[in-house]
Amino acid sequence: MRARIRRCPIIIVDMTDESRIADISLGSDSIRLGQLLKFAGLLDSGGDGKEAVIDGLVTVNGQIERRRGRQLHDGDVVEYDGRRVRVRP
Repeated sequence: MRARIRRCPIIIVDMTDESRIADISLGSDSIRLGQLLKFAGLLDSGGDGKEAVIDGLVTVNGQIERRRGRQLHDGDVVEYDGRRVRVRP
């Protein structure tokens, strides 16, 4: 049975609101988007991450990202379902 992803409307978020961003320390210089979604606890599985990215529910630095293999680096901000995380080395 496939897990279902809850669909939500796209919301324009004020990217200057620094108080609502969680910093995620990686211990390395970069991470792939799909890995970050699981590592940060935004999604439970890689399959859920794949569907969310393909469906356009994930943004990177305010832009919809449809490549789960995108490399993320220090300072990139990822948002899913109203939760935002910032990549830190």
